[in-house]
Amino acid sequence: MDRRKLGSLEVSALGMGCQNFAGMYGPPTNRQEAVRIIRAAYDRGVTFFDIAEVYGPFLGEEIVGEALAPMRDQVVIATKFGFDISPEGRIRGVNSRPAHIKQVTEESLRRLKTDYIDLQYQHRVDPMVPIEDVAGAVQELIREGKVRHFGLSAAGEATIRRAHKVQPVTAVQNEYSVWTRDPEPEVLPTCEELGIGFVPWSPLGMGYLTGTVTPMVVHGPADLRANLPRFTLEARRANWPVVELLQRVGARHQAAPGQIALAWLLARKPWIVPIPGPTTQDQMDQNTDALQVRLTAADIQEIEDGFAQIKVQGARLSEPMLAMIDIGAKLGTSSKGGHGMTPLP
Repeated sequence: MDRRKLGSLEVSALGMGCQNFAGMYGPPTNRQEAVRIIRAAYDRGVTFFDIAEVYGPFLGEEIVGEALAPMRDQVVIATKFGFDISPEGRIRGVNSRPAHIKQVTEESLRRLKTDYIDLQYQHRVDPMVPIEDVAGAVQELIREGKVRHFGLSAAGEATIRRAHKVQPVTAVQNEYSVWTRDPEPEVLPTCEELGIGFVPWSPLGMGYLTGTVTPMVVHGPADLRANLPRFTLEARRANWPVVELLQRVGARHQAAPGQIALAWLLARKPWIVPIPGPTTQDQMDQNTDALQVRLTAADIQEIEDGFAQIKVQGARLSEPMLAMIDIGAKLGTSSKGGHGMTPLP
């Protein structure tokens, strides 16, 4: 598999998001099956695996730790801190106080069955803690050898710049896909300027861009999408032209719409590494096969022109979830000239 650089960190050109094994879109995947799929992805050349303490909570890290223990030194494991989670798994809000970061890092190391984390992200900006304090806490963990690289998730330009001055940011992980363009105005240019890699989460639009989430699909109460405005029945019907656009381009390449969505991201910049999150072997294989798709300039222009004619219906996240996204990391906001969501030190 081709390799790419996130800052100074080399990874496979396509990573694997492992959150869905912990049950984001329904019940958790059978643990043994999840371990098998992760190891099968490694056999196909995937070396970049993404997880977080909050997925499960805790279950996702345990699965990844078990799956990757035999090849730990050959893979890059990324995980995230930033939530206040009770020992029983109840999410009580965000928490990026330095003492908390250090405590949960020890817990993540234990679940991941490792003595170092390759890439550690702040999962969500904490509006009560200066980002400089967060970066400083991770810097101490790097000095201790427990963490190797620092990342930010759902962060805007001002926050990225402030953090980067304290501890160089290796990667920023924000939602980005054909139908979610929030990082384009300010986050991607900032990453390019500072030499920071970019990791799109939900590169397949939470499955919608694969063409399998049709208006006929019913999401159960355990499925995150059941409460998202973009996944109402009306929105799925209204947004179907996005899938049809990908299907038209895919027909020329004998590729599925989801593969075109991944190929589009890979063609944006050489420092972009998507992390689709499969739950089956077939999904993992299809995602990995997307690396064989080479979009032409005409293909990309067709996608851009076609998308410009489509007005996507429904917010990408619920209002409480959007409220946790940093200023400048969501459309309609800008952090230029400001300091982002966190207080100044």
